[in-house]
Amino acid sequence: MSLLRRRPVVFILVGSTAALVHFLTVILLVETLHVAPLVANVGGWLCAFTVSYGGHFLLTFADHGAPMLQSAGRFFLLSAAGFALNESAYAVLLHASRLPYYFLLALILVGVAALTYLLSRHWAFAGIRR
Repeated sequence: MSLLRRRPVVFILVGSTAALVHFLTVILLVETLHVAPLVANVGGWLCAFTVSYGGHFLLTFADHGAPMLQSAGRFFLLSAAGFALNESAYAVLLHASRLPYYFLLALILVGVAALTYLLSRHWAFAGIRR
């Protein structure tokens, strides 16, 4: 199967791994260090960013041809914007809902993933196609 046809599957695998790192980091910080969920979410995002960028650079968009520093900068901006959306929605849901923080976080992580894929493919890792 060509990379182009398997790209969405690889994106989901890399993104799921990064989301799991994000999710588990937040739970670890909240449950063991008693960090507030919104603050822990920042730590979770920073840990997940490294997993996400590395996986997408090396696997999902391996044929991108974009220079590493260019794609890293673009992906960081994209990830930071996605995180801003994540954090804003998370704050609203934490305030407005009685659902557990970890359930709300899972909803938010899934909700931002599709937008991230589209913007990653068409902007962050846009480069010379091989």
